Amino acid sequence: MLASASPRRAAILRAVGWSFETWAANIDETMRTGEKAEDAVQRLALGKAEAAARLHPNALVLAADTTVVVDSQILEKPQDDREARRMLGLLSGRWHDVLTGVALARNDRRAVAYERTQVRFSEMSAEEIDWYIQSGEPTDKAGAYAIQGRASLFIEEIQGDYWNIVGLPIRLVYRLMKSKDEG
Repeated sequence: MLASASPRRAAILRAVGWSFETWAANIDETMRTGEKAEDAVQRLALGKAEAAARLHPNALVLAADTTVVVDSQILEKPQDDREARRMLGLLSGRWHDVLTGVALARNDRRAVAYERTQVRFSEMSAEEIDWYIQSGEPTDKAGAYAIQGRASLFIEEIQGDYWNIVGLPIRLVYRLMKSKDEG
């Protein structure tokens, strides 16, 4: 079971041939004061997985949470165009980290980890940022961009797992599933 309403995560699972049902976990995703991004994405992924596991006994539940970090600043999903513009301005011409926490839960068993991928944006002009915001793509995306869409025009380099940037580091999911089967 996928504890997410993300069409991107569902598409990644379908692409590798896994069948699943979805149930969007609704938890408080507020960041805690002073919490490291690595800890937050794992805590939130686990919270989503546990919420779904409580309602679906015996189901193997997969949940994830993604955030973007630049200069120790966590960029969640923008609330509006102004915030998206600010985020894209911060990312322009710079490296940033994409962190995704992944959690698996079944009854009383848990597995949690995170993936880090580094991404470098090219310099974006104010007009390019406005054009991108007008596309509507930054809405509901951590860091205000979707690498698999129009933002790909501005990506100069990636170090790490591409699928992590899309929203689900499938290699990490597979590794966690294998370790649960072995453990």
